[in-house]
Amino acid sequence: MGFTLDSIMSLQDQVKQILNDFDNTSPDKILEILIQIQPTLKSDITQAYLQGKIQAILGISDSAEKKKLCKNLKPYLDWYIQGM
Repeated sequence: MGFTLDSIMSLQDQVKQILNDFDNTSPDKILEILIQIQPTLKSDITQAYLQGKIQAILGISDSAEKKKLCKNLKPYLDWYIQGM
């Protein structure tokens, strides 16, 4: 069937996996998870801010630059885990 490991793992598990191996995780995967986390943030202002950052990164074609900018959003992954 078309199941992947990601479709079986919970969002929390995927966030932990990214945090444990951030340097080897693709920026596209990081952004995919941040997009899933964004609606769970409590503040509308924070949600909108993160959405803007994600959109800006999605517009970049250079993978190294994307990764560098994703690193700036790493606290959102930490906050998601801490809130669980």
